[in-house]
Amino acid sequence: MPSFVINQKCDGCKGQDKTACMYICPNDLMVLDKERMKAYNRAPDMCWECYSCVKICPQQAVDVRGYADFVPLGASCVPMRGSDSIMWTIKFRNGTVKRFKFPIRTTPEGQAAPNGAFGAGDGSLKDQTLFTEPASLGCAVPMVKK
Repeated sequence: MPSFVINQKCDGCKGQDKTACMYICPNDLMVLDKERMKAYNRAPDMCWECYSCVKICPQQAVDVRGYADFVPLGASCVPMRGSDSIMWTIKFRNGTVKRFKFPIRTTPEGQAAPNGAFGAGDGSLKDQTLFTEPASLGCAVPMVKK
């Protein structure tokens, strides 16, 4: 189910030239209607349903209708993003509410190691192992002799 914007809640990120949902959408689907100052999904059939726009919206104006196996009829799954964590509120059909809080990041911004703290290896494209193998696997990878 593709993302959609709740017009009553959307404020166009207070008149900025690029909204938060436009910034985060990996498929570049979210756009801002300059006349109404409301965001919308210009190609719902191309939506990956990644929840990125739902999680980043400061007004909670973007939503995704969940599939029946994930969010049965009458239930809801709502993320609320903070500066250091995200809170998921799950409402079940019977009215039970559960909340789960997860950190957004585990390292300070700008401090993540680009190679995941693994050595860069020899950099040979002809090498049979992947970038972090065998160090990430913690074992030796047998090599085929030519």
